[in-house]
Amino acid sequence: MAAALAIRGLRGGRIPPPPHPTGPLRGAASGALQRLGEWFYEVEVVLGWAERLRRRRLRRKNAHYSFIQSLHGHNVAAACFAMSCGGRVRFEGQQRWLCADSRGRWSPEVLQFHHVPVVAVDLSGSQLTYDGLDNFVLLTKLQHLDLSGCPHVDDWALGRLHVFGDSLQELSVARCPRVTERGLATLHQLPKLRCLDVGGLAVQSPGLLRILLEEMLPQCRVLGMEMEEGDPPEAPPELGQPPPLCDSAVIGGRVVPKWH
Repeated sequence: MAAALAIRGLRGGRIPPPPHPTGPLRGAASGALQRLGEWFYEVEVVLGWAERLRRRRLRRKNAHYSFIQSLHGHNVAAACFAMSCGGRVRFEGQQRWLCADSRGRWSPEVLQFHHVPVVAVDLSGSQLTYDGLDNFVLLTKLQHLDLSGCPHVDDWALGRLHVFGDSLQELSVARCPRVTERGLATLHQLPKLRCLDVGGLAVQSPGLLRILLEEMLPQCRVLGMEMEEGDPPEAPPELGQPPPLCDSAVIGGRVVPKWH
C-alpha cells in the first residue's frame, strides 16, 4: 500500500500530509516555543530598560551646576563640572592644570579662584553632550577647548560654540564620530581661532575640506586633514561642466559648495 502511494506521488498524485503530532510530543513543542517567545520578550524589555537608564545617567552627568554657580560663580561651576567629567581646567595666570583626584572628586583648591576666569578646558574623551555646554556658556575668556574623542559631541554642539567667538583661540574636535562638514561650517563664528585640530573625522575629501576651512578661517592653522602622499589628485571637471556638488555650507556670510 505504501509503495502504491509513493508511485502515485511520483506520477503527480497528491500524498496526504503527515498527521500533526499529538499527545505529549505536541505539548512539549508548544511549551518550548512559548518559553522561547517569553525569553525574547524579556530580553527586549531588559535592553529597553538599560537604554533608558543609560540616557538618564548621561543627562544627569551633563546637568547644569546651577547651585555651585549661585554660590561660587560661573568660573568655579564650570571647573567643577569639567573635573566631574574626568577633565581638567586651567585658570588665568596659572600654569598648572586642576583635575579630580583618584576617586573622581574635584579639588577644593578650585574655590580659591572665585574671581579668576577659566582660560582652558580639557574634556577629551569625556561624555560631554550639547546640554553639558550650559556649564561653559558664561566663560568670557576661554582660549583653549579640547573636545577630542568625545562620542556625544555633534554638529549641534559645534554650532553652540559661537558664544566663545570673542576669546577662543585653540579648539580640538579630533576623533569625534558625530562631527560632520555641517558642524565644521559653523566655526566661521570663531574669528579669533588660531589652531583647529580636526584629525580623525569621517568626512569626504579631507583635503578639499581643509581648503574651505582655511578660507573660512584665514588666520587659523588647520591640523589633521593633510593630504597624504600618494593620493591621486581629483580629476578636474570637463570643460564647460561644473564640478559635482554634494551640499553647501555658509562660510563667511556666503554659500560655499562642498565638493565630492
